[in-house]
Amino acid sequence: MDKTEIAMIKILVGFILFAALALFVIMKGGDSLDMSGEKHGAEAVHAPAEAASTPAAEASK
Repeated sequence: MDKTEIAMIKILVGFILFAALALFVIMKGGDSLDMSGEKHGAEAVHAPAEAASTPAAEASK
């Protein structure tokens, strides 16, 4: 084998490993994996900020 064949084999093995890792991550994510991209506006879901607002509400009493 010459250098070009060895380089192509390395690229192929690297691609196969990367594809296997990507499939593993997708399979582990299950239904909770969101692949729809960046969200803006009303459809964006943020963590509730209730814990931060509770002390402020008690302080105003």
